Amino acid sequence: MSNATEMVNSMLHNATTWVEQNFMNLVLALAIFFVGKWLAKGLTKLSRKLMEKSNLEKTLVDFLAGLIHAALFLFVVVAALAKLGIETTSIVALIGAAGLAIGLALKDSLQNFASGIMLILFKPFKAGDFVEMAGVTGIVEKIAIFSTIMRTPDNKEVIVPNGAIYGDNIVNYSARPTRRVDMVFGVSYDDDIRKVKQLIIDYLAQDERVLKDPAPVVKVSELADSSVNFIVRPWVNAADYWGVYWDAHENLKILFDENDITIPYPQMDVHVDKGAKSE
Repeated sequence: MSNATEMVNSMLHNATTWVEQNFMNLVLALAIFFVGKWLAKGLTKLSRKLMEKSNLEKTLVDFLAGLIHAALFLFVVVAALAKLGIETTSIVALIGAAGLAIGLALKDSLQNFASGIMLILFKPFKAGDFVEMAGVTGIVEKIAIFSTIMRTPDNKEVIVPNGAIYGDNIVNYSARPTRRVDMVFGVSYDDDIRKVKQLIIDYLAQDERVLKDPAPVVKVSELADSSVNFIVRPWVNAADYWGVYWDAHENLKILFDENDITIPYPQMDVHVDKGAKSE
């Protein structure tokens, strides 16, 4: 019993001695901790307000604010310990090693996260845009930190990892207000190509969805094996793209039929040499 009492008394004596010798350092360390904690909280609030004013997504704002607060708080703790004379090099090294291990374990997730931040910051597309990316074509429903949710034209929901998006080409069909409709129509070699060209020009002129500037392009593009091919390239508002595309194919076919313009089937002429002798 006496040994335990002596041990406790020795520990109390040592603690008292250490406090007396390091009283000012202890006070300064506590001041660094509490003032630093207060500053970290204030800087986190300030950074959150700045990010919110930048119209960043709320999920990203919350995550970055938490990350900033954790980094500042860790810095304050290390500074306070250093003031007490505690060796902080090993602590920093341990934290770095733990961060590296976590980073390697979550490599794919971190890649998706970093890509998500880049997509939100640089905004190559936004919710509601019709895009083609990572092998998926559809409307962007939501851009999250780790993935982007898309809706395909046949109403399927596709969740695409952000890493796959940012590492590939992104085609945003909604980025510009106008689009060019590219079409090809083939007619027979026996048809009057001047008449065909005028029919197409007149049809485009009466379609109010086709823009006058830039003017539509109607040109003979190819003398193919079975047909004379016309490229037809009107400009339209992006929202009218598919309507003009589908209507032009249907209505020009009807117009060609009414004017005896032939859209030929693929064909091949076979010439037989009658002078050839069979063995």
